[in-house]
Formats: sequence, C-alpha cells, structure tokens
Amino acid sequence: MRSSQIAGAVRAVFANPRLRRLELAFAGFNAAEWGVWIAMLVYAYRHGGSLAAGLVALAQLAPSALFAPFAATLADRYPPARVLALGYAAQASAMGATALALSVSAPPALAYALAAVAATAVTITRPTQAVIVPSLVRGLNELTAVNVVSGWIESVSLFIAPVVTGALLALSGPAAVFWVMAGAAAVATVLAAGVRGPAPAAATTDTALTRAATVIREVGRDPAARLLVSLLGAQFVVLGALDVLFVVLAIRVLGLGGGGAGYLNAAFGAGGVLGILVTIRLVGRARLGPPLTSAALVSAVALLLLGLWPTVLGALVLFALAGAARTLLDIAIRTLLQRTVSSEVLARVFGLLETLDSVGLAIGSLLAPALVAVLGARHAIAGLAAVFPALLLLTARQLRNIDARADVPVVEVALLRSLPIFAALGAPALEGLARASRALEIPAGRYLIREGQFGDSYYAIVDGTLEVSRRSVPVATVGRGEGVGEVALLAGVPRTATVTAKTPAQLLAIDSESFIEVITQHPASARIAGDLVRERQPPPVQPASA
Repeated sequence: MRSSQIAGAVRAVFANPRLRRLELAFAGFNAAEWGVWIAMLVYAYRHGGSLAAGLVALAQLAPSALFAPFAATLADRYPPARVLALGYAAQASAMGATALALSVSAPPALAYALAAVAATAVTITRPTQAVIVPSLVRGLNELTAVNVVSGWIESVSLFIAPVVTGALLALSGPAAVFWVMAGAAAVATVLAAGVRGPAPAAATTDTALTRAATVIREVGRDPAARLLVSLLGAQFVVLGALDVLFVVLAIRVLGLGGGGAGYLNAAFGAGGVLGILVTIRLVGRARLGPPLTSAALVSAVALLLLGLWPTVLGALVLFALAGAARTLLDIAIRTLLQRTVSSEVLARVFGLLETLDSVGLAIGSLLAPALVAVLGARHAIAGLAAVFPALLLLTARQLRNIDARADVPVVEVALLRSLPIFAALGAPALEGLARASRALEIPAGRYLIREGQFGDSYYAIVDGTLEVSRRSVPVATVGRGEGVGEVALLAGVPRTATVTAKTPAQLLAIDSESFIEVITQHPASARIAGDLVRERQPPPVQPASA
C-alpha cells in the first residue's frame, strides 16, 4: 500500500469525528498491549529466570483464554460503546496499578497478578470495536477506510511498539513501560468515552462454552481440519516460546539488557510484515505442500543458526527472516484449511483459532524454560527450531494426501485475479471468493441486469460480450476479464445501467455479501472499487427548469 493510499484512508477516517476518536483509542490500545507484554516478561526473567518468565506468561494468557469467549458476547448484552470505554478503563487501571507496584518494589506476585488483570481486559477491545464500527460510518467508503487504518495500526504496532518498549526498558525499566502504557490506555478511555455507539444486540441463547464445544466436536470429526488446526496450534506454541526466548537471548546470551528483548521482537515483527509480500505467490497455486515445507525449513534454519552462532546483527537479521517465513507458513496452512474444510464448518473453525492462539502461547511459555533448563540459554532456541520440522515429518503423508485432494478452483482464481479489483488479494481471500462464486450462462439477447432494479450480485465475465446501456442508450461494451454490477453493491443504490448479452456469455456470479466483505477488508481492492464507482456511477439527473 503506497503512502498516498494510506494518507487517503487516514483522511477519510479522521473526517468523521467519531471514527477519529475510535481509531486514536485503538492506536493507544495496540501500543499498550505489546509494550506491557514484553516489559512483564523482562521483569519476570530478572526475578526468576526463564522459568519465572514462562510461568508469568502462562498466568497472563490462561485467564485471557478463559475470558475471551465471554468478552466476545459483552457487546451483545450491554451498550457496545460503554463496554469499550470500560474495557479501556480496566486496562488503564490495571496497568497503572502494576506500574505503581513495580515502582515501590512490591512483591513480584502482586505485579504478576495485576498484569494478568490487564491482559484479561485486553480481550474486550477487538470484538467490541468490530460491533461499533459499522454504526459509526457514513457510507461504504468510510467502512473501507476504517478497516484499512485499523489494519495499518496493528501492522505498524508489530514493529514500533517493541522498539519504544526496548528504549524505555534500556533507559529506565519495566515500571516506566507500564506508566507510559497506562497513560496510553487512559487516553484511549477518554477518547472512547466520547463515542456514542449502537444499542446492544439481542443476546444469543447459546453460551460461549456451548459454541466452543460444538466447534471442537466438528473439528475432531474431520481428519483434515484436525491436522491443519493442530499445525496452527503448534505454530502458536512456537510463538509463545519465542516470546520468552527473546528475553533470555537478549539478556543472558547477547548482553543487550531488557531493552534488547524489545528490539528482537521488533525484528521478528518487521520480518512478518515483509513476509506478506511473499504470500502473493500462493494465489492459485495448485499445491501448497512445497511452500509450506520450505517456510518451515527456512524458519528452522534461521533459528538453528541463531542458536549455534548468536550475534547481535545475526539475531536481528535471522529473526526477521524467521518472521517472514512464519507469515508464509501461517497463510499456507490457513489457505489449505480453507480449501479442504466445508464452508459451514470453516467460519466456526477460524473462530476456534482465536482461542487456540492464547492456549498455544501459554503452552509455549512453559516449553521455553524447559528448553533452557535442558539445552542451556544459548541452544534453547536451536532446540525450538526442531519442533515444526519434526511435526511435518511425522504428518508428511497425511498432509500430502490433504494437499493432493484439496479442491482448488484454479480456473476461477485465474479469472478473478485478472480483474484489477481482485488482483491484489491474498491467497485465502481470492480462493474463498472463487469458491463462493457460481457459474452462470446466458444466451445472446438476454438481460443480465436491468436498470433501476435491486442488485444482489457482482458478475465477472468468463467469455462472451455484453452491452451496457443507460436509459436505453448504449454506453459501453465489456468482455472477458471485466466485471459488472459493482456500483449498486458498493454505493447501495439500485442498478445504474442495463446489461445485455450481445453474444452467448459465461459468467461467475458472486453474491453481494461475499463481494462486499472482501472489498472492504482489502485496501488495494477497496481503492480500485472506489475508483470504479466514481467512474461508472451516472451523474444525478438535473431537474427541469421552470
């Protein structure tokens, strides 16, 4: 995404006072979430070594994992804007109390408990904000822009927040990090308190635990889903162990002090952001096993080299490489999961992954001190490098069979990717859109779209020629590699033109819900879609003069 596109999205969001407050609060939240996590691990390590750091990570993650399903339902039961503001207030209070405990040298157990409260309160923010945003936007363009800005804030936080935290740790200590981040959360509270959101939705009769149990049973009955979800879970375990090993490596091996943990986190996050550029090669690829295996091996080799020959420059470079490989690995597994699991189960499976994320991180935080105890501080990360290749080796045959049987809509993907509006989509989004499409044939002379009618689909042209007319006057001819129908869906207006088949035509029809969801969540596609709407939407009819 170019800087001009980012600036345009930011301007669109900041023109709406309520969205401006919401996104500024979200920026403060992201900084605080990353900062206090790193600072508490450094504090725990200094007071009890790698075992203490692992146990403290577990103490923060376990309550978060248990509370997350309930946090997701709060906005259904109470006014979402009030829930968001109170969630920020809880985070600010818990972070401030932790900062005070650290400043007065209170017993470490008290600081750990207060940090766990802050980590648990963090789980309220994202699901609640997702409920609020649609009620604050003034049109589809603003909805797209706020998604762009939110994603940008999270991506930048992966790099900037650890750098700032590292500097604070080096200059002062964990207490300074908690004071600064408590201030950021307090500002977020004030900003969110000024937002008026929607009324609470009707609460579902199913409990969070009931829904989670249902999904677990569904995944257990599907061998492909079971394996792929397990691999993603293993990835979360590795990430949880890395969080602790960042601290061990920075302090004990590289001699960088507590601040070094922030810098190593930043290098890994920067590599992950850059790795997104590599995943475009997965789009339409018939087999994902080779890139998946390659990514796992690259990550393993990077961590192995770091464990055998640790240097400061080498750590920054190799962690960036491992971060990029981790992104490719994650996208490859998720895409394969999307290819093999039915759409009815898929949505619930991805919901389960949110909880599995916290559980895996917690397990990894306990694995790290065990590796340090057995292999030593220097070689623990080399031992971690073997985890994922070993799992792939044990499951190679089953994974190869899943990859071979995967239903890849190669033709549909190739066609959709040729359309500018979809060209920048990543593999999971583009394949999901292709899977959601349906084939449609119309004979010559048949209407596809009638001006003034309700629009419920977007049409990509596979073959044939269609004529576009407005008020019975032809205005354009379109063919393969082009699409029609986006204006009514994106602008929320009746069809603005009539489209008729000049020759027999084959098309892919994409329902409005799938089309709008993809467009609003991907910045480049949203920008192109906005340009198309402005280009194709007819000017308003001027009233006749008296």
